[in-house]
This record gives sequence, structure tokens and C-alpha cells, in this order.
Amino acid sequence: MKNLIAFLTIAGMLVFSISTSIAQDFSAEDIDEPADTTVVDTNAVAATPAATPMTTIEEEPVEAKGFHQILKEKFIEGDAMFMSFVLLALIFGLAICIERIIYLNLSTTNTRKLLNKVENAIETGGIDAAKDVCKNTSGPVASIFFQGLTRYEDGLAEVEKSIVSYGSVLMGRLESGLSWISLFIAIAPMLGFMGTVIGMISAFDNIEAVGDISPAIVASGIKMALLTTVFGLIVAIILQIFYNYIVSKVDGLVNAMEDSTISFIDILAKNK
Repeated sequence: MKNLIAFLTIAGMLVFSISTSIAQDFSAEDIDEPADTTVVDTNAVAATPAATPMTTIEEEPVEAKGFHQILKEKFIEGDAMFMSFVLLALIFGLAICIERIIYLNLSTTNTRKLLNKVENAIETGGIDAAKDVCKNTSGPVASIFFQGLTRYEDGLAEVEKSIVSYGSVLMGRLESGLSWISLFIAIAPMLGFMGTVIGMISAFDNIEAVGDISPAIVASGIKMALLTTVFGLIVAIILQIFYNYIVSKVDGLVNAMEDSTISFIDILAKNK
């Protein structure tokens, strides 16, 4: 339930930020247009006397548009239906990625420090003191240690079985959500290619209706087709980068769990 609430919160924040950014672009364009015409009319009125020589008005250099601005303009120029689905794939995919990254970062534990605390607790206060140390430490490694300490009275063989069983459960928790991210990675290019096919069909329909192959008729359909493909691939690339980062984090946590459990069993065997 907590993961669902976190996912919905992150998704809502992403939707709000993207919609606000697009709305600001539209309002900025509407404000800029009348301002330019006013400046031109004022200069023209000021230059009306015939006796005065004509002075050349230097035009202000047009500011180069950034990649982010160009990206948003091309997104608006694309087909709204397919672009909205691609945008939703990006939003939901990023929401899951951010939630997973936060969860994995919170699950990271200094295993060497935890092992020293557990060993000192066993030597000074026994198994109960070591359990208290594991209870007060967050992360999957501490949970595995606590699970093993609960079976300490049954022997080291039972401790190992308990650690292996509970470790597989924790691995499943760490890897949850990866299948959804891979789904959005696969869906985004498919939506782009679907927009490409429909855009080409629209271009051929226009040619059939007019009966003439002219660039003006074909350009709109081909442009929509190419834009949907480009944005679908961009979304897939972004999510793939996050996916690989999350997988590397999971692998690092699993390796830390395996290494620390070996040292944990050695500590229990030494203090048996």
C-alpha cells in the first residue's frame, strides 16, 4: 500500500510539472506576438518625417532555441492521441523508476558496520542483544540476520536454511516493479511505430482524395509519423537507462547480502 501511494504521488507530480511547462510555453507565445507588432508600429511612426534621412533599424538577434524548447514544440506538433499515450508511458515509467531508486537507497546498509555491531552484541549480551541490534537497523541485510538469529537455538543448519528462504523473499521485493518498467520500455516504441503507420496511411488518404502527389499534401502525414517514432524511441531510451541503473543497484544489494550472510554464519559458528 505504501508503494502504491508513493507511485501515485510521484506520477501526479510528474503530470503536473509537464502540463505546467507546456501551458507556460503556450502563454509565452501568446504574449510575445502582440509585443513584437507594437514595437514595429512605434518605430514606423517615429520615422515618418520625410526630411530626416532613413535610419536602418537593427533587428535583434533571434535567440537560439534550446533542445528542451525544440523537444516540446515538436511534441505539440505531433498527433495528440499517440503523443499522449507515449507521454503516459514516460510518466508511469519514471514514477516506478523513482520509487524503486528511493526504496533501494533506503535499503542500502553498511554491512561491515552491522556485522561488527552484531558480533559485539553477541559477545556482550548474547543472542537477544544481537536481535535488538538487527531490529533497530533498517535494510534487508539486518532482516536476514534477525531471521537467522531466531533459529539460532535449532542449530547452524537451520539458520542457513532460514537465511536462504528469507533471502529469496527479500530478493523478490527488491526486484518488484522491474517487469513494469520493461513493459513501458517495450510499449513506448510500439506506440511510436503505430503512429508512424497511421501517419503514412493518412498521407496516402490525402493523396487519394486530392489525386496529386505534392509535398504539401504528403508532408503533414509523414511529419506526424516520424515525430511519434522519435518520441517513442526517446522514452524507451530514458527508461532503459533508469532500468539498467536499478538492476545494478539490485545486483549490488544481493551481492552484499550474500557476502554478509557468509560472515554472519562464521560469527555464529565462532560464538557457538
